[in-house]
Amino acid sequence: MAVSQAIPITRHPFADGSYKKMLIDGQWVDAASGKKFETRNPATGELLATVAEGDAEDINRAVAAARRAFEGPWSKVKPFERQNILLRLADLVEKHFEELAQLDTVDMGAPISRTRGNRLRVLGMLRYYAGQTTAIHGETIENSLPGEIFSYTLKEPIGVVGAIIPWNGPLAATIWKIGPAIATGCAVVLKPAEEAPLTSLRIAELAMEAGVPAGVVNVVPGYGETAGAALAAHPDVDKVAFTGSHVTGQSIIRASAGNLKRVSLELGGKSPDIVFADADLDAAVPGAAMAVFANSGQICSAGTRLFVESRIYDEFVGRVAEFGKKLQVGNGLDPNTQIGPLVSEQQMERVSGYLSIGQKEGAKALAGGGRITEGPLAKGYFVQPTVFANVQDTMRIAQEEIFGPVISAISFKDTDELIKRANATMFGLGSGVWTTNVSRAHHVAKALRAGSVWVNCYQAMDPAVPFGGYKMSGYGRESGKQHVEEYLNVKAVWVKTG
Repeated sequence: MAVSQAIPITRHPFADGSYKKMLIDGQWVDAASGKKFETRNPATGELLATVAEGDAEDINRAVAAARRAFEGPWSKVKPFERQNILLRLADLVEKHFEELAQLDTVDMGAPISRTRGNRLRVLGMLRYYAGQTTAIHGETIENSLPGEIFSYTLKEPIGVVGAIIPWNGPLAATIWKIGPAIATGCAVVLKPAEEAPLTSLRIAELAMEAGVPAGVVNVVPGYGETAGAALAAHPDVDKVAFTGSHVTGQSIIRASAGNLKRVSLELGGKSPDIVFADADLDAAVPGAAMAVFANSGQICSAGTRLFVESRIYDEFVGRVAEFGKKLQVGNGLDPNTQIGPLVSEQQMERVSGYLSIGQKEGAKALAGGGRITEGPLAKGYFVQPTVFANVQDTMRIAQEEIFGPVISAISFKDTDELIKRANATMFGLGSGVWTTNVSRAHHVAKALRAGSVWVNCYQAMDPAVPFGGYKMSGYGRESGKQHVEEYLNVKAVWVKTG
C-alpha cells in the first residue's frame, strides 16, 4: 500500500468555512430553530462549512412550499418546458462539473479521479430524464363492456416527493432524486446526508439558475432522526424515495403507513462476486479488487463476498491482495490517489470494528487489516484496503454489510452449491460473474437473486438501465423508464358515448 504525501490545498469556493442556509420555496433561509452543524473534510479534519440544521418545522415549511408549487403554477408547466429546465440544468452542471467533482471529494472523501469519472453518468442522467419528460403517456384500452364505452389511461405526477439520500455519492444521488421529479411534474423536498450536504446545496443553486420555479425543489439539510424522520412520516408527502441502510429503510416503511405514501428504496447489500477458474484472471484481479475498493468500499452494491473456485483460490486471492497493497491511499484531491478516506470518524470506527471481528473469527488478512495512524494521513479517516482469506459463509464479515474497503474471499467447488451460497444472504442488490464460458455466464446470471448481475465487469451503470434490489436491498428502480414510472400515478378514465 502506497501512501501519498500531504499536498497543498486551495479552499474550495463553496467550502470556505462559511455558513450555508437551506432552500425553501425559492429562498435561502435559516433553520427555524437557528441550529447549525459542521461538515468537515474526512481526509484532513478541516472545517468546510457550517450548515443550517433542519428539523420537523423546516420540513413542514418545505413540504407546504412543495404542495403550493405542485398544485399551483408548476401543474401548468408543459412537458416541453420541464424538458428545457432539465437541459438547462444539465448545461450548468456540465459548466461547473469540475467544481462539483471537487466538492464531492472534499465533503465525503472520494478520489478526484472517481468524482471526475462520474461526468458521463451525471450528465447522461439529466439529459435522459429530459428526454423522458415528453415521452410520458397513457394508452387507449379496448374494453369488453356492452355498449359504447371508451376507456383510456392517464399518467399523472404522484405529487410531493420526499427524497432522502446517503453521503457516498452526493452529486449522482442528488440528480437521481430530483431529475425524475422535475421530469414528471412532481415537487420535491430533498434531505441530504448530514455527513456530506454541500453538493446538494450547490445543485440547488444551479437548479434555481436553470429556472426551476420556487417550491419545486427544496433542500433541507439535517439529521436522519429529526429531519429525515419528519419527512418520511409527513402526512402531506405522497412518496418517499430513499437510498441508505436497510434498517432505516424499514423505519421509513413504518412511517409511511400514516397516509400510505408510495415508497421506493435502494438499500444495502452483501453482493457476491464470483470468479471461475476459466476466467480471464488478468482482468478479474483488478475487476474484483475495485468492485470493493472503489470509493473505499462505500458503495451499496460492492462485491464484498468474493467467491473463488477452489483450484485457483490461493493464486487469485493472493493476486488480489497484492493489487490492494499497491493502491495509493491519500487525500482525494491528489490526482494520484486511488483510495480516499472513509466519510467520518464514526464510519472509520465501524469498519475498524469489523476488521477486529474478522481476525477474531479466524479470517486471515492477506492485505491491510487496520487503519492508518501515522504519517501525513494520521488526521484523516483512512483504513487500509483489506483482503481477508479463509473466510467461511457464517462469519459476520461474510454476512453483514461493512461499507468499507474489505474483501471477504470464500472458496467454492461446485456451481450449484455456489449459487445456493451466493443467494444465502438477506440482501440482493448487485452480483458479479467472471468466466469465459458463455453458457455458464447466462446460467449463473439467471440463478442469482439480485437486481444487477455484471458479467466480466462490475458496477457498470447507465441512465437507461434500471438499478435496484431484491429482498432486503429494497424495491423500486432507479434509472431507466422504470424510474420515471416510480413518480407517476395511473388513472383510468371511462367515457360512455352511447
